[in-house]
Amino acid sequence: MVKVPDLSSNSLKEAGLTSSIDQEVVSRFDIPNNNSETDSDVLSSQEHTLDFVSQSVAKPVADSTADPFTDSVINSVSCPVNPSVSSGGKERQVTSFFGQAGSPSLSAPNHVSRAASIFSNHGSSFTSSSRAEEVRHIPGRNPVTVLSDITGHSTCIGEYMQFVQYFRDRYSRLSEILRGRMNARPIESLKRRNFRRGSDGGNEELSIIGMISDISSTNNGHKILSLEDPTGSFSVLIRNSDKELFELASRLLLDEVIGVTGSVTNDGNLMLATKILQPDVPNSVQRRTGSHGKAVLISDVHVGSSQFLEDSWLDFLDFLKGESDSEEMREVAAQVRYLVVAGDLVDGIGIYPDQEMELDILDVYEQYRKAAEYLREIPEHIHVIISPGNHDAVRQAEPQPALPERIRADFPENITFVGNPALVDLDGVRILIYHGRSIDDLVASVPGVSYQEPAGAVLEMLKRRHLAPTYGSRVSISPEKKDYFIIDPVPDIIHTGHVHTLGVQRYKNVLLVNSGTWQAQTEFQKRVNLVPMPARVPIVDLADFDVKILAFD
Repeated sequence: MVKVPDLSSNSLKEAGLTSSIDQEVVSRFDIPNNNSETDSDVLSSQEHTLDFVSQSVAKPVADSTADPFTDSVINSVSCPVNPSVSSGGKERQVTSFFGQAGSPSLSAPNHVSRAASIFSNHGSSFTSSSRAEEVRHIPGRNPVTVLSDITGHSTCIGEYMQFVQYFRDRYSRLSEILRGRMNARPIESLKRRNFRRGSDGGNEELSIIGMISDISSTNNGHKILSLEDPTGSFSVLIRNSDKELFELASRLLLDEVIGVTGSVTNDGNLMLATKILQPDVPNSVQRRTGSHGKAVLISDVHVGSSQFLEDSWLDFLDFLKGESDSEEMREVAAQVRYLVVAGDLVDGIGIYPDQEMELDILDVYEQYRKAAEYLREIPEHIHVIISPGNHDAVRQAEPQPALPERIRADFPENITFVGNPALVDLDGVRILIYHGRSIDDLVASVPGVSYQEPAGAVLEMLKRRHLAPTYGSRVSISPEKKDYFIIDPVPDIIHTGHVHTLGVQRYKNVLLVNSGTWQAQTEFQKRVNLVPMPARVPIVDLADFDVKILAFD
């Protein structure tokens, strides 16, 4: 039994949870000062139409939330998606997470209409099941099996209940992972219990699983999480005196699904947390063995940019063809079976203001034709897998489908095109390909995560078992029936890019690789003092997951 303090106003002062000027009404938790994670989360609905490849040079769109590494500011999508976060400094409304009958329309100025509950009563006909996908097998000397990919399966038309379905699928699948590790009860049951203390003055510990709809702080620096599940919402207090737990809580993000264990106050309105559990990767995850050969992981080629490092790229192609001067390099090249490109094959058109001033190729189709010309030099036995990024000619809303047929037609037959993200099997090795746009959100929100060590951001994704945990920030997310960002099953390798820096890390038998770029520093990056790491190539041994970094600069 855990001792629970009396949460009357006087007792709160004695317990250090409030001060004489910090009079909190515990039963309502109307706490005025939100933390920095929620200060600027006012949302407005937007609709953009994809017109990316219909003109040679699209009109640039200015935006204060420009991606510092790719200067990307356009947010074009083919259907209404999550609204972009305003920088107006308004507070996120602390209400229900998921939609109810009579919920506001998508234009309501809060986080996916957070004033309404996504786990709605009237939407019970919307189940959490995902639309079935066909597994795609590409046979051959170096076979590829596409296990998960949005291409050909998008259902987004921007209706409100699609947001409901999307969050239900996320909650259902992540909570199932957590339920295998804790005995959680529905939130609604907490409100129905009688929490009178026993003779020893303590209450039993209970566990709940919920999605974080709000994070706020008391005047004394304690954290309050608002959690929601399909039955209701509940407030959880994390005291700053519990250093380890408080540090973990400080790294939590809006919209991630967590489990919390703690004791509930006598009035049944607040849980005092003693443990927080993220979905994470189990310690027992096994590395698969039995494959052979090597996979080359690259991203952010940016063909068409005036900063494209063509000389380094041609040296790389010579390596793949076995034409390097070094015998050791030729031996490595002879073992290469796969080349995986995690987005931004070309620099695109109209991605950021005045982009045409830094382009050598002003037509996006010409950029892809040039990229296809380069890739035709790669030996036919090397199977190339290409996923798009935010500079490519697909919708900006993620998950992104594969490049359209009009573009694919120019490329050789040894190339397989997939969406972003995509889970593929390379002859027995599962690799999750994601361009990595959400790294921007993680750098901004999670203490200690930086662009200089991008694999650390991917590690945070893995702990949450989700590639883009926060909905409504820099990553425009299309509300599909299935949440394609959930990391399940656990892959052998996660390959990301986007931030133009190199990072390699291992975590519980999962290899995390963020590949660099083939583009030198742009003028915008010079102005903000951001230095890319170009022409570095991670090569993974598929038998033991050993990684070597080859330099082509």
